[in-house]
Formats: sequence, structure tokens, C-alpha cells
Amino acid sequence: QVQLVESGGGLVQVGGSLRLSCAGSGFGLSFPLYTMSWYRQAPGKERELVASIEPAAAVYADSVKGRFTISKDNFEKAVYLQMDSLKPDDSAVYYCRAFWSPRGESWGQGTQVTVTS
Repeated sequence: QVQLVESGGGLVQVGGSLRLSCAGSGFGLSFPLYTMSWYRQAPGKERELVASIEPAAAVYADSVKGRFTISKDNFEKAVYLQMDSLKPDDSAVYYCRAFWSPRGESWGQGTQVTVTS
């Protein structure tokens, strides 16, 4: 019953910034136990992990370290991805994912990010 709704994607020039949001519902009291992640997929490429925030720690792909920041709000049951210093190869559809072993995983619908020169 978990549902994720993403927003914040758009068109931005190289070096610009975007903030993606993922609002969740159906978690009950369990949201703090979930691992929340952002993935992205560009045309012709496999979906790749961008960043994850577990109950105790956050991790990032090497390609985005120092530029992207993942955060979550346990009261609002939302996760965010602040993206700075964007590059053309950051262009992709970005997906929000929620995972907790007893309930499995859920995915958002994706939001398009396009970075132009």
C-alpha cells in the first residue's frame, strides 16, 4: 500500500541546481525503518543507484559525491535529493525507491531531469 509521488524535475543548464521531492503514503508508523533511495536511468543505460539514506547513514555514488545531498523528513514521510553543479551526464529519469524487508520495495513513477549546455 506504499505509494510514492515524485516532483521537482525539469530542464536546467549545466552548473545549475534542482531539488527533487518524493512524498510517501501508506507507511503507517514504519517510515523511519525504511531505506529510501534515488535511482536514475538514462536512455540506453541501466538503472543506477544515485543515493540512499538508511535509518543510520547515507551513501552516494562516486559520480555524485560532493554535488548531491539526500535527506528525509520522518514527520512528513518524504525524501529529497538536492542536486548542485549539474552536468549533462546527470540527465536521466530519476526514481524514488522505498525498501523495508517485511514489506518489500515500492517505486515512484519517475521525474525527468534534463541538463543542457
